[in-house]
Amino acid sequence: MRRLTTTALTATLLLGLAACGGNDEPTVTKTSTPPEPTTSSAIPSATPTPSTYKIGESAKVDDTQNGVKFTTTVLAYTQPAKGPQPPDVTTQGGDVWATVEAKICNVEGKTVTVSQFPWSLAYADGTIVEITGSTGGDLPKPEFPMDEPVKAGRCVKGKIPFAVMAKQRPERIVYAPQSLADNPVEWAVPAE
Repeated sequence: MRRLTTTALTATLLLGLAACGGNDEPTVTKTSTPPEPTTSSAIPSATPTPSTYKIGESAKVDDTQNGVKFTTTVLAYTQPAKGPQPPDVTTQGGDVWATVEAKICNVEGKTVTVSQFPWSLAYADGTIVEITGSTGGDLPKPEFPMDEPVKAGRCVKGKIPFAVMAKQRPERIVYAPQSLADNPVEWAVPAE
């Protein structure tokens, strides 16, 4: 009986290890050097998790399933957005516009199509604010493109507008294209 249990346990472990390898999910890696550990006896402030970056840090995405490698970076978060304000922000669910300035570079592989739709803002209470889908007019310029093909070796960047409430600040900026739906890339939004 003991031998049968040991054999069954060994087979289960081997199957579990085999199931963990060989997937074609995109991998995301940080491109900047992590900060040195602090030796202070004070309680350290919260630091981003491996999938949470600081604004200005780039995430490398190796999407083997779609045959492309690219980087994505949040360059800035501004709330309220500076410049002209479109008159319809209240009909979009907020009272001010905020912008995420983002950049995506196709490092190698097939042409990728970029859009504002994979971007959202996440709040500590669980609220998610998605893009409005509005483009043109008085929205902050330059706008991040919608459905723009980007060949290998090229980059695009621009501002993505969000209708937000002035007295609430998001906790994270989230980038979740279909290839990263199970493991979105996030940037921590600093306090004002």
